[in-house]
Amino acid sequence: MKLTFLIAVFAAALFAAELKVVSPPGATTVGPYSPGIWAGEFLYVSGQGARNKEGKFAASVEEQVADTLSNIQTILETAGLTMEHVVYTQVYMADVSQYERIGVAWRKYFPRNGPARATLGVYKMPTDTPVEITVVAIRDLSRKRAVNPPGWTAGIPAGVLAGDRLYLSGLVGWDPQTRAIPSEPAAQVQLALDRIRSVLTAAGMDFRNLVFVNPYLTDKVPMDVMNRIYAKHFEFGNTPARATIRVHGLPHGTNIEFTGVAIRDPAKRRAVRPKNMASSATASPCVWADDTLYCSAKAGFIPGPNGGIYAATVEHQVRQTMRNLLDGLEEAGLGLQNVVATNVYLDNLEEFVKMNSTYGQYFTAMKPTRTTVQPLAPVERKPDERGRSPRLEEISLIAVK
Repeated sequence: MKLTFLIAVFAAALFAAELKVVSPPGATTVGPYSPGIWAGEFLYVSGQGARNKEGKFAASVEEQVADTLSNIQTILETAGLTMEHVVYTQVYMADVSQYERIGVAWRKYFPRNGPARATLGVYKMPTDTPVEITVVAIRDLSRKRAVNPPGWTAGIPAGVLAGDRLYLSGLVGWDPQTRAIPSEPAAQVQLALDRIRSVLTAAGMDFRNLVFVNPYLTDKVPMDVMNRIYAKHFEFGNTPARATIRVHGLPHGTNIEFTGVAIRDPAKRRAVRPKNMASSATASPCVWADDTLYCSAKAGFIPGPNGGIYAATVEHQVRQTMRNLLDGLEEAGLGLQNVVATNVYLDNLEEFVKMNSTYGQYFTAMKPTRTTVQPLAPVERKPDERGRSPRLEEISLIAVK
C-alpha cells in the first residue's frame, strides 16, 4: 500500500507542469499579480494596458492598440517567444464602436499566423487605460494551426488549435453573410451558437469538447433567454465551466458573443462539482482539460438552501468568492498554488485597491496572471427584502496540475 502510494506521488510530480513566473526587467504591476506565467507548454500573460514607454496614452485607437501589443511583446520576448506564438487574445475596449480600427496595429504585430481573438466593450479598466489585452501563447510553434469553417472571411482565424486545445474567437449573434442582427434575442443567441458549432466541426469536434465558455451579453439579451437556448446544447450536469458577463457593448452593435476553449480528446475532459453545489444545466463549477482546470466565475454567494450574497463590502465578498473557488480547486485535488490566471470583474473600479488588499492575501507565493475590468456602470447598492447584497465582484480562474 505504501509503495503504491509513493509511486502515485512520484508519477504526479513527474508529469506535473512546471510553473514559472515571467517578469521583464524593471516591470511593475498595479496589483498582486505576475506579468506572465509559464505553465507547461503554455504562457499566460496578464492584461496589459495602453500606456506607452513614456507613461502616456496615445491619441488614436490605432496607436493605443499598438502600444498595448508592444507591452505584451516585451513579456513574450522575456519568455523567449515571439508574437507568432500567441494563440488566443481577449481585447477590452472603452469604446468598442472603434472596433474596426484595431486592424492596423493587429496586422503589424500579427502579419501572419495570427491568434484567435475575442473583443468586448467594458465601462472602465485599471489606470483608465482605453484598451487592455490579455493573451495565451504556446511554446512550440509547430503545434499551432488556424481553424476556419467553410466561407470564413474575417481577417482573424475563427479558432486556433494549440496542441490539444482549440481557442475560439469571439463569435457574435448575427448572420455572417449579411451581418443582419435578428430582432429576437433568442435568434441572436442561436446564431452565435451555430457559429460556434461550425468552428468546432471544422476542428473535428462538437459541443462535448468544450471546457470553458465566456458568454458576453448586452442588456438587450435577457439572461433567461440565453440560458434556455444555451442549455439545449449540453448534457445536464456536464456543461463547460462558464463566466457569463454583462458588458457595455460588443463589436458591430451585436448583443451576444461567445468565446471559449475546447479540448481535442474528450477522454481528457472531466467536469468537477463540489458536493455543496447542485448540478446545473448551464455551467459546471470546474472542468478538466487534461492537466488544466478551468473554473467558472464565482461571486461572494453562500451556496445551498437560503443562499445568496450577504456581505455588503467588496472585501468581504472577495473572501467568500475565494472560498467558493477553493471548493472547486480542492475537489480537483489542487490549491491556490496551482492557479496561473484569473479574471476579476469589478462592479466599481474605485474599489480596485480594496479588492487587491483582500485578493493578495490568497496568493502569497506565486502570484497568478490577472485581467481586471469593470464591465458596466456601478450598481445601486441596496440590500433586497431578504438582506441580500448586490454582487460587487466575480472571479474566474485557470489552474494547472
